[in-house]
Amino acid sequence: MRIAVAKYGQETSSFSKTKTTLQTFEKFGLLHGDEMLKRGFDVGVLAGFKQSLADHHQEWTVVPLIRGWAGASGVIEDSTFAHILDTITDGLRHCGNIDALFLDLHGAGETESEPDSEGFLLERCREILGDECPILLALDHHANITARMVRNCNALVAHQTQPHLPYETGYECGKVMLRILREGIEPVTAFRKIPLITHQEQYLTAPPGPMREWFELAREMETREGVIGTSTFPMQPWLDVPEGGWGVTVTTNGNRQQAEDLATELATFAWDNRDRFLTLESVPVQEAVRRAVDAQDGLIILSDTGDSVFGGAPGDSTIILTELLAQDVQQVALVPMNDAKVVDIAIQAGIGAEIDVHIGGKQDDIYSSPLQINATVMAIGGGEIAADVIGMNSFNAGRAVHLRTGNVHIVVSESEGIGGNHPAVYEHFGIDVSAAKMVVLKTASNFQYYKDWTAEIIRVNTEGMTMSKIDGFNWKHLPRPIYPLNPETTYDPGSDALYCHD
Repeated sequence: MRIAVAKYGQETSSFSKTKTTLQTFEKFGLLHGDEMLKRGFDVGVLAGFKQSLADHHQEWTVVPLIRGWAGASGVIEDSTFAHILDTITDGLRHCGNIDALFLDLHGAGETESEPDSEGFLLERCREILGDECPILLALDHHANITARMVRNCNALVAHQTQPHLPYETGYECGKVMLRILREGIEPVTAFRKIPLITHQEQYLTAPPGPMREWFELAREMETREGVIGTSTFPMQPWLDVPEGGWGVTVTTNGNRQQAEDLATELATFAWDNRDRFLTLESVPVQEAVRRAVDAQDGLIILSDTGDSVFGGAPGDSTIILTELLAQDVQQVALVPMNDAKVVDIAIQAGIGAEIDVHIGGKQDDIYSSPLQINATVMAIGGGEIAADVIGMNSFNAGRAVHLRTGNVHIVVSESEGIGGNHPAVYEHFGIDVSAAKMVVLKTASNFQYYKDWTAEIIRVNTEGMTMSKIDGFNWKHLPRPIYPLNPETTYDPGSDALYCHD
């Protein structure tokens, strides 16, 4: 059995000014051909897919095409997407006969000229492979699921939790692939698009709330006879594209009516609970810092909701840093910052030097501004940092430095990378995370890497390119009407357009 495999992942923030380039992909390891065989199946979706086939005693030959992951950032340059697209399509044209194609995608990748890059890619793949070759997708559940995606695949599997479990998603993909190739099942997928977009603060699936209930309903449906898989897509809320909005898919073994009925049920739940999904928990920055200072024990996470690098923000907002210094915190606080200019100044000054710099606020100069600080250069580092994060096992921070001003320790890197969202960012410099009182994370939902120390998570209502105030963005392409930007929006899930592959 020969299966062609490719990974193309990037989550676009349409409002970020930081373009996504090939260099962005290279930070997480852009692998081609045989190099992908050596290192591409170590972690994440591809590792789970490989293990699933092994556990089910399936011998197979990998036809490696490309492994590219760019995290989250601004729109993808057309030339960068062209490289990935050409690598995959040229590979399919020249690889000989294959039994299937497996694509590990994110699902929210916007290029300079193509708002649905994954759908475009799938169309090209289907044109080359024809209708007989199965195409299976793994998707992030924050994908913007589109008609083109559904029409041009045989089945799809999205993440089932937030925080995501990419390995488990890949493992489930392996099982579905084998059912198609060995058992001869005939998947049919029903698709519903929901005129809804919400902020990020209700995205976690573990705490009690509507997201957990919605995902639990989807899991219960998967226990029903004939159901191959269900996927719920609360689209990441910074994607300004013509087919944007939430969605659901249900795949059954040839039963179109069952797929339609269950998709309607899932879409109805989301619509009926739309106001619950819009509950805000974040607090003003002054209150957040005061609460962190007054907390008794353990590490306090200050979630910088407006500058989430896992949502595409640049990671250089100074809003929380400014307040930490204004309140002259007397406990150790850890802050990540993206600022290549400051890194360069610090390296030239050397370890132990005191520097006066304007830090941050250079990429996001709309919602924050550079902050003047006097700091001591504590250490110089950076480069490749090992960390099992967002389905990868390392990332390249570029050059980085550890600065200290008062009790605030700032790790400044040349690129946004993963912000400070994994303790390896600090441990790389010998900083003991457990000794800190508070840490700023550039995310609104990926707190899992600090769970061993965390006493409390405080979401901070910061403005920025991933802010929860979604009506504050200049939306140009999102379909209208859409809730809550248009409060008068009505929706009947039972009459919504439906697209099936069968």
